[in-house]
Amino acid sequence: MYQYIVKRILLMVPTLFGAAVLVFFLLRLIPGDICELRMAGTGGYFDKEALDVCRAEIGIDQPIFMQFLDFIWGFIQFDLGTSMWTNRPIGEEIALRFELSLQVAIMATITATVIAIPLGTISAIKQDTWVDYVVRIFSIAGIAMPSFWLGILIILGLLVSTQALWGTPWMPPIQYVPLWVDPWQNLSMLIWPAVATGYRYSAVATRMTRSALLEVLREDYVRTARAKGLREKLIINRHALRNALLPVVTVIGIEFAFLMGGLVVTEQVFNLNGLGKLFVEAVTNHDYTLTQALVMVVVTVFVLTNFVVDILYAWLDPRIRYT
Repeated sequence: MYQYIVKRILLMVPTLFGAAVLVFFLLRLIPGDICELRMAGTGGYFDKEALDVCRAEIGIDQPIFMQFLDFIWGFIQFDLGTSMWTNRPIGEEIALRFELSLQVAIMATITATVIAIPLGTISAIKQDTWVDYVVRIFSIAGIAMPSFWLGILIILGLLVSTQALWGTPWMPPIQYVPLWVDPWQNLSMLIWPAVATGYRYSAVATRMTRSALLEVLREDYVRTARAKGLREKLIINRHALRNALLPVVTVIGIEFAFLMGGLVVTEQVFNLNGLGKLFVEAVTNHDYTLTQALVMVVVTVFVLTNFVVDILYAWLDPRIRYT
């Protein structure tokens, strides 16, 4: 098992390096100049000397290869550089937003897992019954309903219900507070986007759980277990469900990684200042250093998530670690 873990860790290095190469050079192909954009915002007049000074300050006057080496060396040292737009350390720009996005992603993943695995299991066991049809309708509705639209419905429902009950409409907190500082304010701000997003992704995981479990229940070893007289509950929990969870773990892992930077519209609906919103601002401002740092943060999350999924694979199915 330890050799398998070491091998997976070593495979992360070329993946991250390849992603860094693509991100760095593809961003340089985007038309636009951060210095021209800056000066255009201050009045629209600038000369060549001012442009040269600006480019020297942010380091884009150096050869492209030297810029790339500085980027890689800084990433190795966990130094993401300085924002070209705000002149603030990128680590500070990302830190608070990363914490918010990470908490929403974790809460949404827990919500999706708690909903998906039990419902998918029940749906497979009760195939073609009214229970199965209800679960399938529930999951199809989640797939068809965007999380930001469900978020709007949740906000409207809370406003109307609190207005009717207490005479004052409920308003979510605007200022983000860490969970350990004020749990009530933190959860009242993040629980609803987590529920809206978690329901959307639980629909996908529910259908995956149902399909995988139905396939496993038709395997020969399940028939053999039934022929031996084992209880159906034991067969499902110990033999069938564990093997059926392999594709479900993959889906949940990919969704978790996507949530770290892909909730742009949902963050706008709930007025959250997360990584998705920061992505949009960085691209709009032609902030190369911030954009490439954000991409590498998300790529790192994807790589680490895939690593965890691989370890869970090896734990669920010991045959995998020997391949």
